Amino acid sequence: MTDGDRQKYSRQILFDEIGESGQQCLLESRAVIVGCGALGSFHAAALARAGVGHLVIIDRDYVEPSNLQRQWLFDEADAEQALPKAAAAARRLTEINSSVQVEPCIADLTAANAERLLLPADVILDGCDNFETRYLINDVAIKHGVPWIYGAAVGSYGITMPVLPQRGACLACIFPQPPGGVQPTCDTAGILNSITAAIAALQVADALKIMAGKPDAVESRMLTMDVWKSTVRTLSSGRPDPDCPVCARQQFEYLNAGGRRAATLCGRNAVQINERERPLDLAELQTLLEPLGTVRANEYALRFVCPPHEMTIFADGRAIVKGTDDIGVARGLYARYVGI
Repeated sequence: MTDGDRQKYSRQILFDEIGESGQQCLLESRAVIVGCGALGSFHAAALARAGVGHLVIIDRDYVEPSNLQRQWLFDEADAEQALPKAAAAARRLTEINSSVQVEPCIADLTAANAERLLLPADVILDGCDNFETRYLINDVAIKHGVPWIYGAAVGSYGITMPVLPQRGACLACIFPQPPGGVQPTCDTAGILNSITAAIAALQVADALKIMAGKPDAVESRMLTMDVWKSTVRTLSSGRPDPDCPVCARQQFEYLNAGGRRAATLCGRNAVQINERERPLDLAELQTLLEPLGTVRANEYALRFVCPPHEMTIFADGRAIVKGTDDIGVARGLYARYVGI
């Protein structure tokens, strides 16, 4: 630790539970953040300011104007340019703390890439928006003994739970199956930025305990909060379930699923296409598409408007098709304009 580090993090070092030794641990730690939306953007900013030495940010999406109400690292220029969230976040984090190494991953987390993108890690923070990805994180974390911190928020309500392999219950212990029926999302039920900040702050606090060398300070509990009703409840998550297929039997259903997929993006009238096995030349694609519709491009992605649909196409071949929640329609548009 340099004298500059001691000055920069002096108020954190003064906190006895961290101290200089804990700060040194933070400087040497690697945190992986999955999803850089309302929760993940807060995670990234807070951990960068705390001096976590290496941050990996995994996000598949781009910045839109509706994000700015609750997503802490972005501004109107990012939305105007439709920058990928991971790239925009990395640029902003470098301005916040240039000594932190930030690795943006503009990608969809899948069974095919999960171990490569998530590992190595001292802790994984959940900022994603669907249970399938969370179960995938849980599989990787339990398999490799990496702590991770579940979090979610919608409306004025939020929930968080740290998962400590072999010590406490995992996500599959608590939720053997994903919630059934129609679930509220921020696009259907709205969301307050105060609940995302509160839940993300609790996740960051647990992450700092782990990375500062104080994992015993992390309580195995599920915490729920409603900032509108001013309620907070905690419930012990307990020990691992001896019948849990993940914890007990080491059956990693989501990690072993393999393959790529198309998926409806919850509440957004959009479909993600993630089935191409090779990267794209975006400049060449721009030339091909310009006679067919409105095209805007940056170094990360290309946006093609073909009313009533809009496609954002990334260099890895992945695309988000807006204006439909029909996977067949989205696949057809992708095949028509991009090819398979």
